Amino acid sequence: MRYRELGRSGLSVSEIGYGAWGIGASSWVGATEDESLRALHRAIDLGVNFIDTARGYGESERIVGRVVRERSTASGDAVRVATKVAPKNGVWPAHDGIDPAQAFPGAHIRESLETSLRASGLDYFDVLQLHVWNDEWVGRGDWLETVADLKQQGKIGLFGVSVNDHRPDTALALVRSGAVDSVQVIYNIFDQSPADELFPACEEHGVGVIVRVALDEGGLTGRITADTTFPEGDWRNRYFRGDRPAQVERRVAAIVADLGIAPDEIAETALRFVLSNPAVSTVIPGMRDVANVERNTALSDGRALSADRLAVLAGHRWQRNFYS
Repeated sequence: MRYRELGRSGLSVSEIGYGAWGIGASSWVGATEDESLRALHRAIDLGVNFIDTARGYGESERIVGRVVRERSTASGDAVRVATKVAPKNGVWPAHDGIDPAQAFPGAHIRESLETSLRASGLDYFDVLQLHVWNDEWVGRGDWLETVADLKQQGKIGLFGVSVNDHRPDTALALVRSGAVDSVQVIYNIFDQSPADELFPACEEHGVGVIVRVALDEGGLTGRITADTTFPEGDWRNRYFRGDRPAQVERRVAAIVADLGIAPDEIAETALRFVLSNPAVSTVIPGMRDVANVERNTALSDGRALSADRLAVLAGHRWQRNFYS
């Protein structure tokens, strides 16, 4: 496993992190707690030291906390855990005109953190993130004062935000303000927009970059076809509704053809694409079983995509928002 610094924080994180939404059994159907525990332990065995969870991910914080406590007690492994505070007003994404006192009043941030600490059994989070963000909140509200106090109390190490889906421009002012340590953002072969302005700003201001949705919620695995369906209760029924699976299948086939790779190489290519950008600190694919852990962590070998391949992939941007 290779490691990168999370911005200028001094925190060293594995370039392959662990996205723990799917193991919480709140929106993804199919995870079992026993396999989730095995997958988390295997990831740590293979060098993963950064796990991303959230208050809104069902049982995820509890499961992650159990494994981290076991590993810390057993061997002293330094596993870094990031969690998130959901907006008090329940509005996703954070559109213009919302007062920060409605979404993230200081008291709400404190209460959510304390709940996360109890659920996980941890006494500290390495990164606390706001689960949505709007740049209108820079310089307004008491969220920044609260974050500073929580750092002073030793309950959190770093402060970050999860950037609105496909809107990296909505965090530019925050990054430039110097008030944030990390941003979590969608970045993949289809949505390359963070590389336009957000990544250069992060590099300039020493802000760490946590990449989510590198595999487009499964779209960039090669396993989504026009006939793909998901179990009842799985949120992907909405994400891949209508003719969207067919659209994805065509787009992936075009990438495979242009690169001259086998269809089952697309997931590896998608992760290598993300890691080829030096602004990226870590990528956090969802991994619900040991097989996925072993497959993804094996890609931390320092082999970036060539300039020629990156130039080909630059032509496969696809502007759309399946979350809406």
